Amino acid sequence: MDESLDAGCLVRVFWPKTKCALLRDDLVLMDSPGTDVTTQLDSWIDKFCLDADVFVLVANSESTLMNTEKQFFHKVNERLSKPNIFILNNRWDASANEPEYMEDVRKQHTDRCVNFLVEELKVVDRDQAPSHIFFISAKEVLNSRMQRAQGMPETGGALAEGFQERLKEFQSFERRFEECISQSAVKTKFEQHTIRAKQITEKVKTIMDAINIEAAEKRVAALEDREYQMDRLEFVKNQLNLLIEEIKKRIKAISDDVESKVSIAMGEEINRLHVIVDEFHADFHPSPQVLKIYKSDLLAHVEHGMGKNLAFRCSNAINASVQSSQEYMMESMVPLLPSTAQSQIHMMVPNRTFDLSYDLNCAAICSDFQENIEFQFSLGWKALVHRYLGSVNAQKALRLVDPNFQNSRSVVPVAQTPSSGPPSIAVPPSNETALMTQEDLMIAMATNLASLTSRTSMSVIVVGGVMWKTIGWRIIALSVSLYGLLYLYERLTWTTRAKERALKRQFVEFASEKLQLIVSFTSASCSHQVQQEMATTFARLCQQVDQTEKDLEANICTLTANIDQLETVQSSSKTLRHKATELEVQLEEFTKQYLEPQQ
Repeated sequence: MDESLDAGCLVRVFWPKTKCALLRDDLVLMDSPGTDVTTQLDSWIDKFCLDADVFVLVANSESTLMNTEKQFFHKVNERLSKPNIFILNNRWDASANEPEYMEDVRKQHTDRCVNFLVEELKVVDRDQAPSHIFFISAKEVLNSRMQRAQGMPETGGALAEGFQERLKEFQSFERRFEECISQSAVKTKFEQHTIRAKQITEKVKTIMDAINIEAAEKRVAALEDREYQMDRLEFVKNQLNLLIEEIKKRIKAISDDVESKVSIAMGEEINRLHVIVDEFHADFHPSPQVLKIYKSDLLAHVEHGMGKNLAFRCSNAINASVQSSQEYMMESMVPLLPSTAQSQIHMMVPNRTFDLSYDLNCAAICSDFQENIEFQFSLGWKALVHRYLGSVNAQKALRLVDPNFQNSRSVVPVAQTPSSGPPSIAVPPSNETALMTQEDLMIAMATNLASLTSRTSMSVIVVGGVMWKTIGWRIIALSVSLYGLLYLYERLTWTTRAKERALKRQFVEFASEKLQLIVSFTSASCSHQVQQEMATTFARLCQQVDQTEKDLEANICTLTANIDQLETVQSSSKTLRHKATELEVQLEEFTKQYLEPQQ
């Protein structure tokens, strides 16, 4: 071997099995470098001694047990549980020189070795300790075996007195060693593993029991939670269906109320349309270009004024009603939402004022307005015809006299529905159907004259005849003068201002008729706006409830998966516990068969 090797190195020596019967059983004999030689004792023990079955301490019987030897076995005992130790007191042949002290020395060595094994190491009982202590002379045994190998007697050569006793004790050690080697090998190698295995099986049983109990508790909690989630989901669905029906009725009632309010308010505004028209002031001139701009501005003023008045009459009450309904919706939806979303429900519905739009569209419905601001004498023949024949017969009579006569009021509006759009214009009747025959005209004139006669009575005619006889032409001249003065007065007072008043009056009459046609359309439009606003709010809340339902369904699916997993865990823990119990039984049988001392 290399001399530079340190004391902790292992040198392997291969010895023929034929020269040692123990080697046939794959026994490995290891000789330590000396407990008082190496400084790497701990590492050497960890490397080569932890799997040793039997330790043989070869002590010098001419001295006592050394502290280094004791320290070595103390360290071994810390790493192995009760190592099997034999103590050989070698060179016992030296005691033959002083036979008178032999028994005292033997007793002294025996007591010290017993105390070391029992008191210090605690590896054997006091009764068993003497069977682990032997007094031998390895040199004498070696010489004896060499003599026998050479065919000579074993007792040949220079042997001290008492050789046979020492040889028998060595042979007793060999037998004891051979008996113990197999038992101690099994015990040394497997006892601690068996004990550790029992501890592991016990720990496994404890863990599996804890897992089973905890899994059962979690499974019960998950079942209860799933049952609660399913009840919650059913409650949300049923309550949502009831709320949908209730909110639909509420929206319908509010929409009808809005339609009624707007219809009434618009009717009142139409009745006071002349006030809005009178409030309009703009540059007026009868020229077509100025009139076009004037009427356009008038229409815009009327639409703005009526819209403003309608908003003043209706918007606050309608907005309050809408907000109250939205608050009711949110309060009704709160129980259906999770606790995390209940505090945020007001963020789902924006806190804004609902602006109701009154789309009157005056420019469209009054686009066919045609004013008549030409001068018309109140006692002119057209006016008298209208006065005596009535409006309808006068138009027919005037067309009979003048085929080119057109009346600015001849346009007849047609009723409009909210869904039909702006009102349509009827086509004036043809001359064949509108002009009356001369016979019809004469009958109408006679009827009206007869009516006039019946109203003034015959007394007026008698008074007129007497005045004609008494006054004569003066009356005619005075009447003509008065007629002329009246015509001149009316002609002079027919100024631009008068024309503007006439246009406004005609516009009020025309627009009133047209606006009456769109009352139902406008009120229905406002009702639809309110309905759409509340339906949008309710739909947004329903979306959140739908999300809640999806979350509940997802939670139910997750809980179901957890329950199935917990059932699998319970089943697996029971299976593992049963296996641990079976292994524990097998370990007990192994301990009784191999590790416990045979009786």
